Amino acid sequence: MAKQKGIIKLKGTIGDITFYKTQDGHLAREKGGVDPSRILNDPAFQRTRENNDEFGRAGKAGKLLRTAVRALLLTASDNRVVSRLTKLMLKVIKADLLSTRGQRNVLDGETVLLEGFEFNIRGALTTTFFAPFVATINRVTGELKVNFASFVPQAMVVAPPGTTHFKIVSAGAEIDFEAETFVTEDSATAVLPWDTIATAAINHTNTVTANSTKPLFLLVGIEFYQEVNGQMYSLRNGAFNPLSIVKVDGGV
Repeated sequence: MAKQKGIIKLKGTIGDITFYKTQDGHLAREKGGVDPSRILNDPAFQRTRENNDEFGRAGKAGKLLRTAVRALLLTASDNRVVSRLTKLMLKVIKADLLSTRGQRNVLDGETVLLEGFEFNIRGALTTTFFAPFVATINRVTGELKVNFASFVPQAMVVAPPGTTHFKIVSAGAEIDFEAETFVTEDSATAVLPWDTIATAAINHTNTVTANSTKPLFLLVGIEFYQEVNGQMYSLRNGAFNPLSIVKVDGGV
């Protein structure tokens, strides 16, 4: 892979060289690779087929999780969240100690590895929000709770320039990675002033299926706003809004 330089940028194929555009700029690479039918059938590529199967499974699992919390992701994700989550899902799958290679899966893996995942690396929760909170998952009742003691916003929330207000959001998600279904519920505070006056205690309860055996995920995030002439506007279209998986219960 090489970077294109110069005023004129090419796209397409010339001879054995393919020119294309990515997030990293205009690149070029030489055509090549193994015939797809050989990869699908040649015994020499058995490991490749196994790796491809598990990578595909990781991508599908990541997409399902993102879809489940889409309402919050619309204003709290970066342009590499898909690849970052797929990479971590692959680690979850490779932690499966029960299945054979190529058949390893999320349910038999270690979904707890997803705990702490940041959906927006431009505004991580761990470097934005410093007020203590307690996150709990009650599988019997299906309640995923997050409780915040009173805190002073400007002391505990690192806000981007231009912020006048903020809102705390959370979500609970029950994911069935086999059936590719989910149950979610989300909560949010009112829009709060980012000032030096302590907030009231904040308690969120997000309810999914009681006695579920599926993996459960609890997320917490912050949305930043700017008030202009009495109207609230999402600050920079949510570019710095953090959203993180703060607790995971992997299922039974």
